[in-house]
Amino acid sequence: MLRFRSLIRPWSAMSAVSLPSLKGKTVVVTGANTGIGRIAAEKFADAGARVVLACRTLERTQPVIDGIRQANPGAQVDFVGLNLNSLQSVRTSAKEILALDVPIDILVNNAGLAGQRGITDDGFELAFGVNHVGHFLFTRLLLDRVLAAPASRIVNVASRAHYNTQGIDFQAVRKSTPSATGLNEYAVSKLANVLHASELARRIAHTSTTVTSLHPGVVATDVWRSIPAPLAWIAKKFMISPDEGANTTLHCATSPEVHGKSGTYWDNCAEKKPSRAARDQALAAELWKQSETWTQPFVD
Repeated sequence: MLRFRSLIRPWSAMSAVSLPSLKGKTVVVTGANTGIGRIAAEKFADAGARVVLACRTLERTQPVIDGIRQANPGAQVDFVGLNLNSLQSVRTSAKEILALDVPIDILVNNAGLAGQRGITDDGFELAFGVNHVGHFLFTRLLLDRVLAAPASRIVNVASRAHYNTQGIDFQAVRKSTPSATGLNEYAVSKLANVLHASELARRIAHTSTTVTSLHPGVVATDVWRSIPAPLAWIAKKFMISPDEGANTTLHCATSPEVHGKSGTYWDNCAEKKPSRAARDQALAAELWKQSETWTQPFVD
């Protein structure tokens, strides 16, 4: 069983990340209506970027849009509906973003869930389907626009939880969540996030795009809304704020230190060696092959 305490080691305090000017750049953030995604979107807008908020509903995202425009009159903010539980929704969302007809300078695959049980519309274990498969297709459909932007970035928000699993059972991820807490499956999905980033980096190594994955810290966000109450009570004692949690995402998305270090994994704004499973190139290649097959029906 996933040892939850391994995720909630004390977090080293650090100052807020300072962003360079992003004027004229376009940033896409999934799950930008709450938590880390919301803070990141606000910071990107503060730096002058056009920000595309890819979220489930406009109703829940509108306060973020209003806040950005209030803080930055004239800011360019776009809402695009995205339900990662449905690959058809992912396809529709990507088409709307492509219709904006602009290069994508930064793509942040931030949205996710933890501690929930079930199966997606397309028959994937819930955490794996939402956290990995949906983002794999989303990235696949937007990749040409990301590659069209000079020195662009793709950032996968993963988790230290990926250290708690030894691999991926490709049959199990096509079934409903078997564990009582869903945390074991969450670990597998986060391993997939890291493997996705490393394999994508290998495949586009000839380009100027930098691909990274990261652990944001254990952050008090909606991602934990469905974990059992006793675990939630314990975890909150160790969680950091979304503002702190967004630091590593912002660092990977904008820092000159990260440029060119494609395929790397970051924790607390520092490069860190991922788990042995996450460094398994054969596993990364197999995950890519399987993910391509699963998502092919939704690619034009």
